[in-house]
Amino acid sequence: MNWHLHFLGVGAAHAVELGSSAVVLERDGEPMLLIDCGPDTLDRYLAAYGALPRAIFITHTHMDHVGGMERLFTRLWFDEHLRGRTRVFAHAGLLPWLQMRVGDYPGALAEGGVNYWEAFHLVPCTRGFWLDGLWFDVFATRHHVPGTSFGLALDGSFAYTGDTRPIPEVLSELVGESMLVAHDCGLVGNPSHTGVDDIEREYPAALRRQMLLYHYGSAADGAALTARGYRIARSGERIALAMPHEPRAAAG
Repeated sequence: MNWHLHFLGVGAAHAVELGSSAVVLERDGEPMLLIDCGPDTLDRYLAAYGALPRAIFITHTHMDHVGGMERLFTRLWFDEHLRGRTRVFAHAGLLPWLQMRVGDYPGALAEGGVNYWEAFHLVPCTRGFWLDGLWFDVFATRHHVPGTSFGLALDGSFAYTGDTRPIPEVLSELVGESMLVAHDCGLVGNPSHTGVDDIEREYPAALRRQMLLYHYGSAADGAALTARGYRIARSGERIALAMPHEPRAAAG
């Protein structure tokens, strides 16, 4: 069985030419889980797979990560075979923010009579969730306001931080030797995002070697990160993963 992360976009919010940061977990070439749905993510997903996503995990509710949810709602609602079937996994702490961002506008449709979330199957979670027989760990990150951003890990395979400042204490508990760590990193950090100097200051060398950096500000910034000796993700790239471990008995 082959596992990959397919990076639909790798850019920071202003780096529209790199695509909104979003990734798809693939199993044997088939999409299993989309992580985040920015303004251009749905177009990129449809171009890659020819169908709408069946499962989504939302890391946080900044619009470059959820701006495609309104359009996805419309596509799902008007297809009775798909309506209510796409699972949206989100940490329970995000639900008020997610509702305010994408679900609370008066009248999801101009015709009225429609509740936004009826188009989806919303699955709140805290520690993690099950999907297709696998347990995914959900972990808190450091982005903007505490308790508003979360990453995702599949034991033995990968960890995806979403937007974050450095979280060495979290990743040291989650990440095994074979796992890929897809980490938010720009050339220069700020109070909500990691910079390359933060990576070098906060993380041990062994963990840095497992990192694949994304959410950078431009192609030139990506080239500069590469020149510093780091591996970067590129839009459209598929990265091979180690096979996940068997789910832990106590996970659920």
